[in-house]
Amino acid sequence: MHVEPDATEAVEDRTQLLRRIRGVLERAELAPPGSDALRHPAAVEAAHFAQRALRSGPLSPEQRRVLTARLERLSPPAFGPTDPQQHLVRSVARALRSVPTRLGEDGQPATAEVAVWRESEREALARAVGLLTRVWPEAAAEVSETVAEVALLRGDAIDGFTDFTVHGAVLVNRSRLTADAAGLPGPVRFAEALVHEGTHTRCNAAALTDPFLLPEEPREAGSDASGRRGVLLVATPLRADPRPLTGLFQQTVVLARSVLLYRRLVHLDPDPVVGARHERLLGSARQAVDTLGTHTELLTAHGIRLLRECAGVLGAHE
Repeated sequence: MHVEPDATEAVEDRTQLLRRIRGVLERAELAPPGSDALRHPAAVEAAHFAQRALRSGPLSPEQRRVLTARLERLSPPAFGPTDPQQHLVRSVARALRSVPTRLGEDGQPATAEVAVWRESEREALARAVGLLTRVWPEAAAEVSETVAEVALLRGDAIDGFTDFTVHGAVLVNRSRLTADAAGLPGPVRFAEALVHEGTHTRCNAAALTDPFLLPEEPREAGSDASGRRGVLLVATPLRADPRPLTGLFQQTVVLARSVLLYRRLVHLDPDPVVGARHERLLGSARQAVDTLGTHTELLTAHGIRLLRECAGVLGAHE
């Protein structure tokens, strides 16, 4: 994988992932769907469920019945908007358990759920994809190969996320389709979201065959009174809570690509609001590169090369 998007490499990563998914389903004595339908995020979820179940032995007849029914309903996915489905609902539930609780404007805990696309939102997505295709066709091509479903979120708890259990789906808050308080246009915001979440998706697939990080030795996790040990947690630019190093690594690549996107947008139209967003992303990317640079002993050769490419993006700006 490289910082510069590459649709051909993305297809190669996806092919390797699909081979693994097919192998898991076959070991579980489940009939995999056709190659195109196997790309469906719900097929990936079924494989994850089967893999966990196989750790305890063969699947039960009921487990096979449920997973077979899910797989038989699948059709080949196509990049574009998708309305609520059960694999997406389950994904949001997992995401909510992993993010810090915060209060919404009504004083109640903020929530998130999968939303139905309105026609106006489908048109807004088309404008965002058109903008990305115009300013950065290589990124648009990679996203179209990497992302199978674009789901909308409503609620204030989550701005957007990917989930490897439903690999190929990206979930983005519907607010990103409209201008923000600073006046950053909706198409720009959603184009950024596609690059952001598409990059996470690409990283997840690429790391399967050529990891970015070395296997990490357990270490003291800090002030845990129980004395339990855990993995290294570090501060990151995009999350308030400390994250594992793999989270920082992906943020670094995401931010470098986001800088490249806004560099093109600023060149196309020197809007000061777009320029301000570019500068903010540039600062976050520098923070990520600097922090990750203090942990290079934990990176593979692939990870070090990609970190250097990210640093090169920032150096080219100076």
